[in-house]
Amino acid sequence: MQLTHELPEGHFFFRACAPGAVTVVDRELTASLLLAPDRIVEDWPVAVPGDFDVAAAEAIAALEPEVVLLGTGETQVFPSREALVALLRRRIGVEVMTNAAACRTYNLLAGEGRRVVAAIMLPSHHAPAAGA
Repeated sequence: MQLTHELPEGHFFFRACAPGAVTVVDRELTASLLLAPDRIVEDWPVAVPGDFDVAAAEAIAALEPEVVLLGTGETQVFPSREALVALLRRRIGVEVMTNAAACRTYNLLAGEGRRVVAAIMLPSHHAPAAGA
């Protein structure tokens, strides 16, 4: 899915979202990441919702967002309550959605000047094939 929302120069934004990859500005990424308007954290070690734990939430909180868009892949899957509570206790809002919805929503909120972080889970391309 091509996203065509432009942000002011110097800000990170999603240009496209596809199964297993996103394009940030003009760079395709295939590993999970955290994206804030002024920063990108590559190789975030959360490939699936079951990997999202308190340590992963703390990595997000370190970026000091007001809201987190948690992209859980091609389907919306809620991660553990404990990890979500770790963000909510810091008064950080959390929305769980598909990656495509998280990318679109991030571009809109970042374009409004909001302190938003998109946490995008991309399954490892090194995972064993089903039935292997």
